[in-house]
Formats: sequence, C-alpha cells, structure tokens
Amino acid sequence: MEKTETCRVGEEAAGTRLDVYVAAIIPHLSRSQVQKLIGDGLIRVGGKEIKANYRLKAGDVVMVTVPPPVPLEVRPQPIPLDIYYEDGDVIVINKPRGMVVHPAEGNYEGTLVNALLYHCRDLSGINGVLRPGIVHRIDKDTSGLLVAAKNDLAHQRLTEQLKKHSVTRGYLALVHGAVKNERGMIDAPIGRDPANRQKMAVTGHSGKRAVTRYRVLGQSSNYALLELRLETGRTHQIRVHMSFIGHPLVGDTRYGPGKPHFRLDGQFLHAYLLGFVHPRDGRYLEFKAPLPGRLLAVLRELRLEGSLQQVYGFQEKGGETRRH
Repeated sequence: MEKTETCRVGEEAAGTRLDVYVAAIIPHLSRSQVQKLIGDGLIRVGGKEIKANYRLKAGDVVMVTVPPPVPLEVRPQPIPLDIYYEDGDVIVINKPRGMVVHPAEGNYEGTLVNALLYHCRDLSGINGVLRPGIVHRIDKDTSGLLVAAKNDLAHQRLTEQLKKHSVTRGYLALVHGAVKNERGMIDAPIGRDPANRQKMAVTGHSGKRAVTRYRVLGQSSNYALLELRLETGRTHQIRVHMSFIGHPLVGDTRYGPGKPHFRLDGQFLHAYLLGFVHPRDGRYLEFKAPLPGRLLAVLRELRLEGSLQQVYGFQEKGGETRRH
C-alpha cells in the first residue's frame, strides 16, 4: 500500500539538503533510497519536483510518497551449509565469512536464506519472503553461529529469548591497541549516525540501549584478542562499541582505520558461541564454532593462538557438524 507523509520544515532545519532532511525524518529510508524517490518525482517541495541538493527553507512543505514494496521471489539454491544442529523446529548454522544472511536490494542470490530454502522444506514466515526463518543475523564479513526457525512457534519463542537477553552469544574479536582493563562493560546507546545514514554510531539518548561485555584473552604488540558477550543485539553493535572506546576491530574499514590489515577482507569478528533454550522441549543447547583458518593464521602470526584455550579448551566444536 502506498504511503504519503507530509512535513513542514522548521527553522532548525532551514538550509539542510532535501535528501538529508528526508532520510532523517523517515529513518527506515536510506539516503540512496531517498535520492531514488526524488529522482522518480515522489518527493516534492511545495508540490513541485525538486533536486536532491535543494536547500530547504523554513516553512517549506515536503511531501514524501513511498510506493508499496515490489513482491519478490527468493529462489532456493544448492549452497553447502555447515550445520551444527537440526530438528523439526530449529537449525543452527556456522555461517562463513563473506556470506550475506538474507537478500537485500542488489543482492538476491547466494545468501544464507537461499541456502536454507533449498535445504529446508519449510521455514517460519514471520519475517516475510526475504527473511524466512531468520531470528537474528550477523554481518556479511562476520563468521559464526546463528539459529533459524522452521516454524512460527519456534520463531516466536526464540524471539522472546532474544528480547529477554537470555540467549548466550559469544564473539571473538581482534582489536587495535593495548586494552588497559582485563574486563569491561560498554553501556552506550546505538542509533543511525546522523552524519552518515549508512553507518551506526553511539548517539546518546536518541539511540537504543546497547550493552557489550568483554574480557581480554591475550595481547601482542599493538593488538588484543577479546571475547565479547552481547546483552543486546543492535546493528553493528560490537563494531560500533569497540570503535567508540578507541579499539576498533582489525580489518573493519567502516568503523576502523579505513584500510585492511593482515590481508583480511572484512573485520576480524567470529560468533564462536551460541546457546538457547529449545523452543519446544525446553532443553538448553549450546554450540561452539572454531575460528576460520584465515583468522587463525592471523593469531598465529601474532603468537596469540594459545589464548584460544580459554574459550575452547580442548573441544573444538560444541556439536556434531554435518555438511550438505
């Protein structure tokens, strides 16, 4: 269904570019989406089509028309999955680095959802055609464990656990700099970066509460290996929080130094631990996934490989792995 929003520009927004203003007042639209709407004549000022770089004046009336989403069909694809656990309600996957979790604009194939649709006869439909079964996600260049729901009951109960912060989620990250405190907690709200809508940032009272706990497993020269636990699940939470305290993730060109390190394609971040209560029978299930070979090689180069004993011990995997 088509939606139209109208807003009168106040004195505080005078001089702001039209595309920047609309992206700020309608948070679910990215700046590129706003610019496309402007180009299609769906954003008008005073009833007239205006360019994206138009500088608004106090009293201008901005009308934004958002067309209904185009129905999309996501096709199953025979992509191999590293499956740690599966039954009639849930499936736990060890996602490789470089794989997108769910389809998005310009990227409708090769995702985890495409693979799940091929492997599973049915998935929860709660999140719609683009995100069937997806309860939580991890970034494209973050590897590790996530759980998907095969039916709506499982989806609802897993979502409730996430909201109550009772799901165990542990990450391994290599960060820049020497971390002073062996353990710490970062409690800083996260929201859209007002200067760049494609990024997240610690935004004060306008953001949603975000809590990350960390402990130092080992340090070498100008790097530290951390174990992190999430109490909340905001977009890019670990990447934003570590950058906020001055220890951005190695390889993170978006929130870090701006150039890759150790020939990594993406940030050094691995979701090694996942635990949750089974949505139907109440069992607590917990799994561990080993570091991908490329990340392990970086730790060997820094002589930090031995630090992994603190989280893995002598057991490399928390569940049987089956490859399909």
